[in-house]
Amino acid sequence: MAKASLNYRTLKLSQIFISQRSYSQSQLTNAEVRKKRNDIFEKELQRQLSVIPAIQKINVEYKGESENISLLMNKNLSTPFNCAMHISELIRDRSVIALVNGRPWDMHRPLEEDCELKFMHFKDRKPELVNKAFWRSCSFILGHILETVFKEKYYVELHSFPKPNLQSGSFVYDADLKIDGWKPSSVELVNTSRAVSKLYSEKIKFQRLEVDASIASRMFEDNRFKSVQVDQIAAQSTSGNTVTVYRMKDHVDMSRGPLISTTDQIFRFNITAVHEINSDYGKLNRVQGMAIPKQLPIHYWAYDLLCERAAKLNTNDLPSFNNNSNRSAKAYSS
Repeated sequence: MAKASLNYRTLKLSQIFISQRSYSQSQLTNAEVRKKRNDIFEKELQRQLSVIPAIQKINVEYKGESENISLLMNKNLSTPFNCAMHISELIRDRSVIALVNGRPWDMHRPLEEDCELKFMHFKDRKPELVNKAFWRSCSFILGHILETVFKEKYYVELHSFPKPNLQSGSFVYDADLKIDGWKPSSVELVNTSRAVSKLYSEKIKFQRLEVDASIASRMFEDNRFKSVQVDQIAAQSTSGNTVTVYRMKDHVDMSRGPLISTTDQIFRFNITAVHEINSDYGKLNRVQGMAIPKQLPIHYWAYDLLCERAAKLNTNDLPSFNNNSNRSAKAYSS
C-alpha cells in the first residue's frame, strides 16, 4: 500500500494508506483543470460584460420588514447585494438570498428589469429556501475541498451532489477519489475540514454565470461524469441550450442555485464521513458533511451530536446510469 499525503502547508495530518490505483488514462492534474475552467469562466464573464449596451436604469422597489425604499439601479449590472449596500450594513451582511419579483435570486446575480426586491436570512419565519441554499452551497464547497486537498498525482473527478435534503442529516458530494478503501480517521477528517476555515476569513462571494452548453462542455470536458451531464442539464433549461455555473475563488461547478452570498456566512463546517459506494460507474466515494451558519450558532456538544448523525451513510439519491439523467436534472434544479 502506498501513502498519499494531503496538500496542507500548515496542517500536520496522519498518513493515509491507499492503493496503487491512480489515474493512468490522463496526465492531467486537478490544478490544471481548475485553472482551465476558471480561465474559461473569466473569459466568458468578460465577454458578457462587454456586450452590455449603454447603461440603462431600472426601478427597484425594496419591500422591507419596517420600511419600503425605491432605488434606481443599473440594468444587468447592479445586484441585490449592491441594493443592500444602499439600505443598511445589517441587511447587506445577513442576507443569504433575495426574492426578485417573488423568484429566489442570488445576491450577486445582476438584476434584469424593474422589480420588487426582498431579502431572506436564516432567522426568517419561513427559512426553507435559505436553508436549501446553505446546504447546496456546502456541497459546492465540499467539491472545492476534494479537488484541492490531495496531492496532484490523484486526479479527483467530481460526480455530482444530490438535491438538498435537510432531513437526511448531511450534505453530500459523490466523487471518484481514486483512493481505494480509504477510511479516514477522525483526526484526518477534522484536519481536512480545516481547509474551509481560510474561506471564512476571505469572505469569498459566489458568482453566477449562465453559459451556452458548448462553453460548459469545454469547461468540464476533462471530467467523464460532468461531460455527459452538460447536455442533460442544458436540455432542462428555458432555452434548451444553457447551463448555469458558479465560481467560488477558482472553483467552478454546475448548479442552478441559488447559493449563499459569501463564505463568511458559514460558522462551522466539518467533513464527517467518506463512504465507499457501489454504482453503475464502479466504486465511488460519498463524502458527507455538516455545517451551521453564522447567524445560528449552537453549543459545541449539540453540534457534535449533529456531526455524529451526519457520519451515518446518507442513502439519498445514490448515483447510477439508470437515474443519472434524472438525478443530474434534479440536483441542478433543486
